Parts: sequence; C-alpha cells; structure tokens
Amino acid sequence: MRVAEIFESINGEGPLAGQRALFLRFAGCNISCAYCDTAWANEPVYTGTQMSVDEILLEVKKAQIRNITITGGEPLLQEDMPKLLKALADTGEHRIEIETNGTVDLTPFCDIGDDISFTMDYKLPGSGMEDAMCMENFRLLKENDSVKFVVGSAADLTRALEVIQRERLQGRCHVFLSPVFGEIDPEEIVEFIKENRLDRVNLQLQLHKIIWAPEQRGV
Repeated sequence: MRVAEIFESINGEGPLAGQRALFLRFAGCNISCAYCDTAWANEPVYTGTQMSVDEILLEVKKAQIRNITITGGEPLLQEDMPKLLKALADTGEHRIEIETNGTVDLTPFCDIGDDISFTMDYKLPGSGMEDAMCMENFRLLKENDSVKFVVGSAADLTRALEVIQRERLQGRCHVFLSPVFGEIDPEEIVEFIKENRLDRVNLQLQLHKIIWAPEQRGV
C-alpha cells in the first residue's frame, strides 16, 4: 500500500473533531480539486512509502489509539484497503473513519464492520470535480456517516442546499458545510444556514488549520 504518512493528532473535522486519532494517509488520488491541500501526496511521481497490511497494523498497535482516520488522497483506491479495514475492524478496538472524495463506489466497503464510518465529500462546482461524483453512494449512507460540502462561494452554498434537499440528508447522516480556507468568510455560511432554516447541518472549521500553519503536514 502507498502510505504518505502515519501520525498522531486530533481529528480536525467531522463528528469526532477534537478527539485524539491516528491518521493513516495514503498516496494517490483520481481527481484534482482546485483547493486540494494534499496535492503533494497525489502527484503520479510521488510513490510514498510502500507498506504491507501487516506493517501498517504494527504501527496501529504501537500507537494504542482508539480512533483511526483513514484519508488521502483517495484511500479507497488502495487495492488492499478491504483487507486492512477488515483486520482493523476484527480487533474490536478501533473506531475507524474513512475520508473519501465521493467518486468511489462504497458498496464493497459497507459491510466490513460496524465500527467503520464514512465521511464522504460532495464536490461542489468550485472544486471543478462535481461531474466525477458517484451519486449511487447517497443511498448507502447510514446514521453514523457524514457528507461534507467544501464551500468556496455563494454558488457553492446554493448547490450544496440543492443536494442536501434532493437527497434528504438532514437527519439521515451528519452534514457539514466547510469553508475553503481563505476563500469564504465562515460568517457567510452561518447566515446561509440561518436564512435557509437548515437544522441538523453543521458549520465545520478545520481545527488543524487554526491550531497550526495551514500548510503544515503531520498534524
């Protein structure tokens, strides 16, 4: 498996924001968003560190951390990801969150373990990647899963609202509106939530970009 980095930090986003977690970041992605903050790990020439499932599991065991965040790039592109997820789930010791870009069919990963949840992006127009979305994934989402809309403009907010309403996401799963860092004032998102009476929709700020320098790795 192509591993970009393994590190301990706090979750900067999602339902477990602020909680201690071990991050397994995998290299490579199948899309290229305009605002990508991990482009360094997604270049075709970047191979990362080649690690077996057993080697990764050894690092997890050493860390002794309950929350495991699997991210990228797009981690579900890794051929051995089902094997890794099953091994982690079978321990019964971890809560596993998979951050996925919304383009990969989630079906093969849905029944691996009860302690696995998805944080799925929906790429809005400002990303330049909306056409790549796998729309069938919406029918697979459960209560513990999340949909994240990364918002860079008023147009992105309007599109996010359309998708939230069309897919009836409120109450089905966690829903987050997250600003593209430095491109939209979070206050604008708050006003949008108020104006559209969006209950059970969360403004999400990336804690790791507030605590540390926005470009810092390993945090």
